Amino acid sequence: MKDVKAKKLSKTDTSTEEKIIGAARKLFMQKGFEGTKTRDIANEAGINLALLNYYFRSKENLFEIIMKENMGQFMQVISEIVNNEETSIQEKIELLVNNYITMLMRLPDMPLFVMNNIKKDPDRIEMRQRFMGSHFMKQIQTAIKSGEIAPMNPMNMMLNIVGLTIFPFVARPMFQSTSGMTQEQFNALMTERKKLIPKWIAAMLKVK
Repeated sequence: MKDVKAKKLSKTDTSTEEKIIGAARKLFMQKGFEGTKTRDIANEAGINLALLNYYFRSKENLFEIIMKENMGQFMQVISEIVNNEETSIQEKIELLVNNYITMLMRLPDMPLFVMNNIKKDPDRIEMRQRFMGSHFMKQIQTAIKSGEIAPMNPMNMMLNIVGLTIFPFVARPMFQSTSGMTQEQFNALMTERKKLIPKWIAAMLKVK
């Protein structure tokens, strides 16, 4: 009887945790970290605030769980893109840019989460390892040797992709405040950048 009861309690605990995480995921995506209150998460999950604090202690802990979950999914997609042997350099750039911006439009607080985690543990993200040993890197090195693109450190390409896609989201509050741009207008601008950034990078790679 004790074992059966323990199993039932375990299932209940898991169900409650899943409800809280599901509610937090929904609200963080809708309102961002600053716009979401722990009471909002508790209400969305259909529990009291004390129970939320019992399971997760703080909004920060919940946010880290959601961001790690999304970062893991995103890194899997990135790995698939850079190791696809069927796509060209330009196609990979277009896919990387599109996926970066799509993710950041859905999770605008992600850049700050990533930067904070890199400060704590530089090896946690593993971007360098994923990129340096990828098929994408081999394609770039081959293109440099053949003269298709100008000699360069391939990491400059990655910095351009990351910088051009991520910085606007880091600077979004300041940019919207000074320009008066609404969230809808900002999202439209980011959607336009999905097409523009690959063109800008392609122009940078041309042999002069």
